[in-house]
Amino acid sequence: MTPGPISATVVADRAAWIRRMLAGIRTLPIESAAEFAADPRTAAAAESYLRRALEALLDLGRHILAKGFARGVAEYKAIADALGEERVLTAADAALMMRLAGYRNRMVHFYNAVSDEELRRICGDQLSDIEHLLDALLSWVGAHPDKVDRAI
Repeated sequence: MTPGPISATVVADRAAWIRRMLAGIRTLPIESAAEFAADPRTAAAAESYLRRALEALLDLGRHILAKGFARGVAEYKAIADALGEERVLTAADAALMMRLAGYRNRMVHFYNAVSDEELRRICGDQLSDIEHLLDALLSWVGAHPDKVDRAI
């Protein structure tokens, strides 16, 4: 793989997508278990919004690695590891991203083991983890304008 410029368009699109997914979660009745469970579509929507936010976050990390460092990384957990190795993320943030990647994998492959209550708690209490990592990636991109193609 040959390094190339990180696409500002891809970065902006993924960031906007993540923010839309988190905003979607915040429209759901997640304050109480009873409200969350009242309509089974709520858990389905929460799962979809959360999974897609996590996938977009990890895809943004993959784009930074592929273009900025010529590193092709296929596995979601390996993206977190590589972002730490390249010092795009701190060790603590890479570990957090690793946990989020693991949760995304659990949602996809062990979906039957994720309870609606667990999903409600995560959507109610841990969205800031996603926002924190998004901010960290965007800060790194902003601090490295020489690696970014701003052309549309």
